[in-house]
Amino acid sequence: QVQLVESGGGLVQAGGSLRLSCLVSGRTFSTYLGWFRQAPGKEREFVASGSWSGDRTYYADSVKGRFTISRDNAKNTVYLQMNSLKPEDTAVYYCAAKPDYNSNSYDYWGQGTQVTVSS
Repeated sequence: QVQLVESGGGLVQAGGSLRLSCLVSGRTFSTYLGWFRQAPGKEREFVASGSWSGDRTYYADSVKGRFTISRDNAKNTVYLQMNSLKPEDTAVYYCAAKPDYNSNSYDYWGQGTQVTVSS
């Protein structure tokens, strides 16, 4: 029903920036979007979320002021702009979607993209 394709991961030095993209296809109307990350040996962690209109935007405390979630509605693409990257940001980053904001869980997930921040 909803498909997600990520791009933009890579290797970056501490203090640098990276922008992740997630192309959303299928039934995109009313979907609620999120970014998550998971480091080796650690539990999956919420990073940011928001709607296509920019409402209901949330950030994890660990990324507030550094990361920004945005979207291009015409391209059905959601972005995660990551600035002032730290080694602890190293993880596999996933984009995800729910049918709507009130859904209990994120039902759709991208394949994940590796972000590595060197010290």
